[in-house]
Amino acid sequence: MLVEDFINRKKSSWERLSAIVERSRRGGLTSLEDEEITELGRLYRSATSDLAVARRDFPGHRVVDYLNGLVARAHAEVYQRRADRSSGLARYFAADLPRTFRETWLYALASLLMFLIPALIGFFITLNDPPAGSLLVPGIDSVISDIRAGREWWKSINDEGRSASAALIATNNIRVAILAFAGGVLLGAPTLFVLAQNGLLLGVVAGAAQAYGFSGNLWGFVAAHGVIELSVIIIAGGAGLQLGWAVARPGLISRRAALMLAARRAVRLLLGCALLLIIAGVIEGFISPSDLPLALKCTVALLGGTALYAYLLLAGRERKRKS
Repeated sequence: MLVEDFINRKKSSWERLSAIVERSRRGGLTSLEDEEITELGRLYRSATSDLAVARRDFPGHRVVDYLNGLVARAHAEVYQRRADRSSGLARYFAADLPRTFRETWLYALASLLMFLIPALIGFFITLNDPPAGSLLVPGIDSVISDIRAGREWWKSINDEGRSASAALIATNNIRVAILAFAGGVLLGAPTLFVLAQNGLLLGVVAGAAQAYGFSGNLWGFVAAHGVIELSVIIIAGGAGLQLGWAVARPGLISRRAALMLAARRAVRLLLGCALLLIIAGVIEGFISPSDLPLALKCTVALLGGTALYAYLLLAGRERKRKS
């Protein structure tokens, strides 16, 4: 039997199993109908058998990796060790969000590179020739002028009250995250543009600050909120990139099914990003422009970054049973 025949014969049952697993992950087994729970068990056993066949007959083919992931996700739902009585919101933060981040970390890494590379290019070009920054980022002349004059322009963001500025900052950051996410449906091109544009902007500002001896002032402002804010934009960008990848390379399932699965993961990430950006906006509105010591702001950054990545990397993991 050819691998294409194997895939075509089994693909519909794999897609159905994947859809049931996604529903169970969002709402727990209690969210499924009795018939769906029975179907989940039957399709899981069938997929396990298909995985064994694929390993035997088609070693090295991508169908093996696909079935490995599908069976692993289904296993976690079939063998839940407790009835899930928690609310959907509690389950989302306790397990769904961090698990989804770990499942899509490669897209977040790609997003980081698309942000970091333009940032480094902008930094070194502007460091060696500060006026060139306005050619890389049109309209940034006033910011470079403030840096050259030693003016800390961010202190004016609280002229109308810190609560108002925090809300404005959070709204703007959420808008950037949504743009990075939504661009994924157009094969990820707008997502790449948003990431590169924001990376280039940061690089140009940092390069000008370094060239004019203003870097201490700049990082004193950016440090407290920067870790969370930039991390979330990278995660949102990764969510957009996985949408684009699902459209361009759906793999062994239909393009529509691949896009639906990617969209569910992306929305889970984006909802978490919105909350985290509100936190970053509050820090940026109240702590970053303040006269607090730099050491204290760096402590806020360190604690915030550590808490964020400990949560994303460790929360929601299944505990190993004691033998």
